[in-house]
Amino acid sequence: MKDYKVIEVKRSIFENNDADAQKLREELKEKGVFLLNLMSSPGAGKTTTLKRTIAMLKDRLRIGVMEADIDSEVDAQAIIETGVRAIQIHTGGMCHLDADMTRQGIREFGPEGLDFIVLENVGNLVCPAEFDTGSTKNAMILSVPEGDDKPLKYPLMFSVCDVVLINKCDTLSVFDDFSKEAVEERIHKLNPRAEVIFVSAKTGEGFEEWVRWIEREIKEYNEGRQ
Repeated sequence: MKDYKVIEVKRSIFENNDADAQKLREELKEKGVFLLNLMSSPGAGKTTTLKRTIAMLKDRLRIGVMEADIDSEVDAQAIIETGVRAIQIHTGGMCHLDADMTRQGIREFGPEGLDFIVLENVGNLVCPAEFDTGSTKNAMILSVPEGDDKPLKYPLMFSVCDVVLINKCDTLSVFDDFSKEAVEERIHKLNPRAEVIFVSAKTGEGFEEWVRWIEREIKEYNEGRQ
């Protein structure tokens, strides 16, 4: 006979976070704020992609960025220099953000007067995919040098994303074993609804399509509030 209690901590954490994330989504929808959760591995080009995206959109949208890192303020400083509002969130060693941490960031940030907030999540392909942040949509960046087999190795990340940017396409001539057809097929096998957009944050390739995706999603989001 057992004389101790077994607590399913992980399940409880996820269930509580999912409920909190849905509540945060409803709060943001009332305010008309579109929250994009942007994920990737370190070095895939999140901040560089954001800077180019902001340059193309800041005259049409009121943008804010929440930078999440275990430590440092490098990324927040880079975003501030683009002229939009930004805050840095230090996760205290945690490798992801959850809904409550996202809410705390937004509260300090103050979403008033913003249409579009980007949460640049902590850089890795495991933990951020497991926790719902309360975002309106999820996006991720896979860079060409990482290889076209990443969907096979990290299926959950690719399964939860609404859009996948394949970045650093300017390096395809160097990494000639990377197959655009194979990576797109692998992503769609996991997630048929995911948009796949090939881009280069360095040259601007594909960014018109990426920006159109953002504007279309925000428009549909706001129409759904009416």
